[in-house]
This record gives sequence, C-alpha cells and structure tokens, in this order.
Amino acid sequence: MEDGNASARPRRATGRLCSICNQRKAALKRPKTLEQICRECFYSVFEDEIHSVIVDNNLFRPGERVAVAASGGKDSTVLAYVMSQLNCRHNYGLDLFLLSVDEGITGYRDDSLETVKRNEIEYGLPLKVVSYKDLYGWTMDEIVKTIGLKNNCTFCGVFRRQALDRGAALMEADKIVTGHNADDIAETVLLNILRGDIARLSRCTFITTGEDGPIPRCKPFKYSYEKEIVMYAYFKKLDYFSTECIYSPNAYRGFAREFIKDLERIRPRAILDIIKSGENFRIATSTKMPEQGTCVRCGYISSQKLCKACLLLEGLNRGLPKLGIGRTRGSNGVKKHVEHRNSNTEVSDSNLESKQCGTLNF
Repeated sequence: MEDGNASARPRRATGRLCSICNQRKAALKRPKTLEQICRECFYSVFEDEIHSVIVDNNLFRPGERVAVAASGGKDSTVLAYVMSQLNCRHNYGLDLFLLSVDEGITGYRDDSLETVKRNEIEYGLPLKVVSYKDLYGWTMDEIVKTIGLKNNCTFCGVFRRQALDRGAALMEADKIVTGHNADDIAETVLLNILRGDIARLSRCTFITTGEDGPIPRCKPFKYSYEKEIVMYAYFKKLDYFSTECIYSPNAYRGFAREFIKDLERIRPRAILDIIKSGENFRIATSTKMPEQGTCVRCGYISSQKLCKACLLLEGLNRGLPKLGIGRTRGSNGVKKHVEHRNSNTEVSDSNLESKQCGTLNF
C-alpha cells in the first residue's frame, strides 16, 4: 500500500563502520538483514537487489513500452526513480512513462497528482492520467455519498485495476509495473487464506500477473521491505505524498497489515517467509477453479458473464449499490451468495443510465 508507515524514520547506527565497505560510518540498520551499513552501500544494495529481481525473472525485453503505475506515494515514487535509474545504468532499452488514476477523491488524490506531475518533470518521464469520471461516469466522492463508508474500497480496488489496464492500453503499453512491495504481498497471502480465496491465493505471489489478460503486470519490489523503501525515499530526499486515503482507515487489509508489522518486529524475516509459504502452496487437483473468460459487456477478463466492474457499475446506475457486494439474505432469512448473472441469464444494457464499464475495446 502506498501510504502505510510512511512516517517511519530510519534508525541511525552511529559509532560503527559499515559492514559492507568497512570505510564509512554506518548510518542505518537494514530492516531485512539487520546489517549496519552506510547510505552509499544501502543505495547500492537496494538498487542491485531490484536489478537482480528484474534480470532473474526476465521481467522485460528491450524495446518494450512500460507504464509505471504512479500514485504519488512512496512506493510508486521510488519505483519510478529506481526504474529510471536502472533503465539507463543497465541499458534495459525500455520506453518508460508514468500512468496515474484519478479516483476523484477531493483533498487526497488531487493533491497526490500534483506530486506525480512534479515527478514527471524531475524524472523526465511522460505522464498519462485516466479518471474514474471519464471511464465510469462516477467519482469516488460520488460513490461514497451513495454507498457510505462501508465497502467503498471494493469499488475503488476493482475500478482502479481496470482503469490502469485501460490507461495502459490507450498508451499502447506492453507491460505495467506496480510498486507492490514485500509487505503488500505478505498481507495479500494472509488475506486470501483468511477469505479462503484459493484462486487468488494460487497467483498472488506471482511476480508477473495478467499474462493471459490484456497487459501483464510486474512487481520489481516483490522482495523489497516497505521500511527500506521509506528509508531510500528519505535519504534520497524524493518528493512523495504521504497522506493516507481518507476513505481507507477501516479497510479490512489494515488489520492484516498491523498483524504483519507485529510479526516483523518479532522476526524480521517473517515477511519473506510468508511470501515463500504462498509461493509453495499447491492446489489439489480435485479443486475446481474458475474458468477465465471475457465480460460480455466491456470485453475485460472475467470468470463470470459480467466482470466485477460492470456489475458494480450496474448497481450504482440502477440505484442498487450493493448489487455486486458480497453476500445477501434470501427471503427466508438464510444467507446466500447472489448470482447476479449466470450462463442462463441474458444481459441487457437498457438498465444502465450512464456509460458502461470502460471506454476501450479489449
């Protein structure tokens, strides 16, 4: 997540020499390894580890056009800076540009986009901004007014994912890179276990996802700790936006994040161990997995006839905002899953009063 623990400051390890170069004074203790090292060696090992992840996993090919998902937060700002540096230093041959999503959150996203615009100038990377209002006809402020503060992160997460894909497709990108770090991935493993979401659990640790979809997504920070990203941004004096989203304090993920932080304090390697556990999960061959298809309305990848974004959008436009949310109760009071659309149901666009999900044809 972009804003978690953004106020953290590195502990200074004074009085000792750097354990790597043995020449300069140690300036910090690495959260991942607990080594006491100087700033220069920290910059070097941090960037070299990300370069190794990129090379070892063959994330890119020369000549590819790559969209850097930029929100203005610490993760995406460090990602844009490091990708720009490594692209020049190691001659990746990538055509990089910044891609931002304007969810329409007054006092939060409008301010963070100003940070992204400054990064555009400082890093020399072109910027493309796509908005919920243009794509879906709704802003998050309008959605929250309709549904309240509960479940709003569901709408935002689903819409944001598709908005990134649609913006990248509009700019003819070959790949998207995101700032998801090791903490984020460990949280996702834990959340998918708690939810019993086998389908997502089987792929949430992949360093590249969406290879069967419109545009693959890569996570160069997969093994980078959030605390080290904060340290890097702090020591490099990078310009990033550190305010938390005004609608996210009660998000379910926040509880998983606090649990992960508690584990890290006890045992720093816990984050990497959780990721490794997720990588080693095996799904029983008898488990029925959802079949991948495409949304009949907008053409986006979906295991149902309507993708989640189209379903949520239909609910908003029909004045039924809970249409695509979780579970509901039947007439007999027993909880049941709502089958909003299935293979035997005809889908009609006549119920929609505003635009359908997305404006691009996949």
